[in-house]
Amino acid sequence: MNALLILAIALGAFAATMTGGLFALRLKKLLPLVLGFSAGAVIGVAFFDLAPEALEAGKGLYEPRALLAVSALGFFLYAVLDRMVARHDCEGQLNPARGLIGAASFSAHSVLDGFALGVAFQTSREIGLVVAVAVVAHDFADGLNTVNVVMRNGGSRSFALRWLAVDAIAPVLGASLSLLIPTSAGVLSLLLALFCGFFLHIGASELLPESHRAYPRPATTIATLLGAAFLYVVTALVQ
Repeated sequence: MNALLILAIALGAFAATMTGGLFALRLKKLLPLVLGFSAGAVIGVAFFDLAPEALEAGKGLYEPRALLAVSALGFFLYAVLDRMVARHDCEGQLNPARGLIGAASFSAHSVLDGFALGVAFQTSREIGLVVAVAVVAHDFADGLNTVNVVMRNGGSRSFALRWLAVDAIAPVLGASLSLLIPTSAGVLSLLLALFCGFFLHIGASELLPESHRAYPRPATTIATLLGAAFLYVVTALVQ
């Protein structure tokens, strides 16, 4: 029974991700504001979701300082990968490969979302339901962010849709794997901390500057704050 419930909620996460991504595509004319919201949402995921979950999963296993060091490693590892790709940019041109790296990071995180969902339900029904609300709610932002990071780097609409589909199916894959592969809280904690660093770099170094460059108005800053507030509210409601 738990397996069917886990897969059903994972399908709900699939729908939420697709909805968020399609929402971003429909609002292409408002892309700078959507990018601003997305930047706040990505940074909010790192601060309000991934970091606290990493610390909670690693309680008694790792010192908080060690997990923060892993997050820093994720940040600078992503920076190195981004710079390696950026070296091949032609002046004045966008590089879709940078969008690919960002979209792949979001998709990998969504696999972890689904995996965490399955692990939570196998721990207890109550914990599973709390995690389910968090996963489905912020997967809307994940879909929006995946499309934005592709489009912001010059990716085509079809390229963005393909990565949106990958990101949408990712939590279903992760939930399925949780039913087959046991994992330890220690490994999950390290992965969450690593992705915290990835997301901080994507939000702070890519989406945030680009949104302001494209539309340097107070409305863009407000959109960023609303994105961060949205993720804070989502995570606070399910504590």
